Amino acid sequence: MRAMDHPEFTAAALAERFSLQLQGDGATPVRGVATLASAGPGQLAFLANPRYRGQLATTAAAVVVVRAEDAGDVRGTALIARDPYVAFARISALFERVPARAPGIHPSAVVDPTAEVSPDAHIGPFVSIGARSKVAAGCVVGPGCVIGDDCELGEGCELQARVTLYTRVRLGKRVRILPGAVLGAAGFGLAMDAGHWVNVPQLGGVVVGDDCEIGANSCIDRGALDDTVLEEDVRIDNLVQIGHNVRIGAHTAMAGCSAAAGSAKIGRYCLVGGGAGILGHLEVADKVLVTAMSLVTHSIREPGEYSSGTPLTDNRTWRKNAARFKQLDALARRVIASSQRSPE
Repeated sequence: MRAMDHPEFTAAALAERFSLQLQGDGATPVRGVATLASAGPGQLAFLANPRYRGQLATTAAAVVVVRAEDAGDVRGTALIARDPYVAFARISALFERVPARAPGIHPSAVVDPTAEVSPDAHIGPFVSIGARSKVAAGCVVGPGCVIGDDCELGEGCELQARVTLYTRVRLGKRVRILPGAVLGAAGFGLAMDAGHWVNVPQLGGVVVGDDCEIGANSCIDRGALDDTVLEEDVRIDNLVQIGHNVRIGAHTAMAGCSAAAGSAKIGRYCLVGGGAGILGHLEVADKVLVTAMSLVTHSIREPGEYSSGTPLTDNRTWRKNAARFKQLDALARRVIASSQRSPE
């Protein structure tokens, strides 16, 4: 892959390439992307959130991606999209600078003799690849990565700096893992015996489907017996913890600092907000949204939006309400008793 030096596209070319409707001068050049507030000549911006609609009147962007109902407020050239944010994401990719990665193994890398590395893969400096592991064509393994024994990387995977695949990790095609992530470490399996903890051996692995992305410093533990599984197109943000034997359905996304405890099963097309937690051995249906900082303490059987916790308030009010929390059980008992009394 080679970086494009200062790419430039016309508005008409972008409209044709991404099946967008053009309004205005199709010859308008686009050399980069920015927000409505910061964009200047030669840059493309977008409007997805209605709260920023007022910025259409003042933006200096050369081209703006909007919905049809907002196109009349664009002073210059517009590209009309059903979902401007998705269109903007696809256009932005044209301007992403990707450094060239020549195939080959860096002299400082250590590769076990039983490992199989495609000649088309890029293995960076100070990489370690363990016994019987396989790295397919088009893979990029960045500096300082550790690939343990019996791991597999499908075609086109990218491991950025200091990624660790501990053992028995199998990646599908085009999986992208950001710096510092650890996959395949031992799950948190413990048994108590006579006042002392005994570790439960973690004999499974981790299976990651095609087109998944795993954020920086996230951890995905290997299974105790069966594998921990991420189906295709799962997106994991930074600092996310996935416990052993968790299964995450296709196209689900988990935001930063969220966590799923051991043996939880999360459905397809779910969204888990930042800092949210899902307790172990629970099931979450497809198309569930768990809002930020919520704690899922029971299985969710129906699609929808779910929240827990108390809203932010001033500390004085919170202290008063916290003191009353202890009285809720007694109050509930009085209400039940009152409702059960026979009328006089």
